[in-house]
Amino acid sequence: MSNEPVINNGPAVSLKEFTALFDSIKSWSDYTPANIERGALNYITPSVVKAASELVSTGEVVPMALAWNTVVDLDNAKPALHYMTEMGDTPNEEPTCNKDFIGVDYHGKASSHLDAMTHIAFNGILFGGKKSSEVVSSRGSEWATVDKLGPIVSRGVLLDAARFLDLDWIEPGTAVRREDVLKYEEKFGFTIGQGDIVLLRNGHFARKAELGVWNPENFSAGFHVDVMELFKERKVSVIGADGDSDCRPSPVEGVGSPIHVLALPGLGIPLLDNLQLEAVASKCAELKRWTFQMIIAPLNIPGGTGSPVNPIAVF
Repeated sequence: MSNEPVINNGPAVSLKEFTALFDSIKSWSDYTPANIERGALNYITPSVVKAASELVSTGEVVPMALAWNTVVDLDNAKPALHYMTEMGDTPNEEPTCNKDFIGVDYHGKASSHLDAMTHIAFNGILFGGKKSSEVVSSRGSEWATVDKLGPIVSRGVLLDAARFLDLDWIEPGTAVRREDVLKYEEKFGFTIGQGDIVLLRNGHFARKAELGVWNPENFSAGFHVDVMELFKERKVSVIGADGDSDCRPSPVEGVGSPIHVLALPGLGIPLLDNLQLEAVASKCAELKRWTFQMIIAPLNIPGGTGSPVNPIAVF
């Protein structure tokens, strides 16, 4: 099997068309000053959380984070740090301790993380109309930061694009369109609804295991921009993928990450990037159900544009 990606990212979208789409779906006026910084997480009401808990039947727990990656590679230009700071070598003391340090530049392709709305600006503007240059400094952001998002508990919905086609993966460069999402709903027996955390499985890490690493900055499967009107209509709260939700090469003229633009500064939908979805996909197939309770607990980082996370599915 060839390691060369097949590009199927169309239809192409001009910058003018994309800007008109952004302006038509942005949801800045849907929220009050008191709740706007949480964006689409406002759709996760107590009743939505309760309904998600009622999905738990077997009690099986499946994590969705990649392993902490300290190795430089094509998809990991800025590897995470992990080293020991103490190794039981304090003299004349009991107990002795082993201690370590971790650090990560997580907004890449090798760390599972949550993007807060302040992570992405379009034409210099963040979600809600704030100018990025006025609220972001070397100390972090003053607007729509990850510490405002808190623990997220809702229904997870797996869009298994690879399994739908009876494939181990769909090729990098493939765009999943609105019509595809509607077909997944019909085949797998769910309807995306208010407060859902929608996850796209392309089979990214199945392909990597079989064919080896490539640079997903240039080639990745993901959503086409035409899905975003559907996600707005359905009041989706979070979007995630085993890539970063964007199809690359981008189908949009002059915009490298159009899903990031429509989701974060447009709709206030936080994004989950670089999830390991193979285990949760296998469990969904085993149980023949593609919905589950999902828990996301970002770190409490004041001013943070996001956070490493280990999302959990509970069946």
